[in-house]
Amino acid sequence: MNKYEAIIIFTPELEEEKRNSLLDRFKGIIEADGTISNFDDWGSRKLAYEINDYTDGYYVVINFEAMPETVKEMDRIAKISDEILRHMIIREDE
Repeated sequence: MNKYEAIIIFTPELEEEKRNSLLDRFKGIIEADGTISNFDDWGSRKLAYEINDYTDGYYVVINFEAMPETVKEMDRIAKISDEILRHMIIREDE
């Protein structure tokens, strides 16, 4: 298993209930064969540049250990979710 860090930026007007259900989906994918070491909810922040006419975004950072297939599945779901403005999953060095 490898260590990863995922940063997810949600649309600012997204309801907390929908955001939590999507985060629960990500947590479920990770915990199926890995572990979450840190979950950090940064909240609403100003974006460095405008994305799809949004100037603010809701940031969440997840540090976890998982297999590469888990990262591919998270990436796939993030790409097809309209509520996510941007996401990035990087592998942390040992």
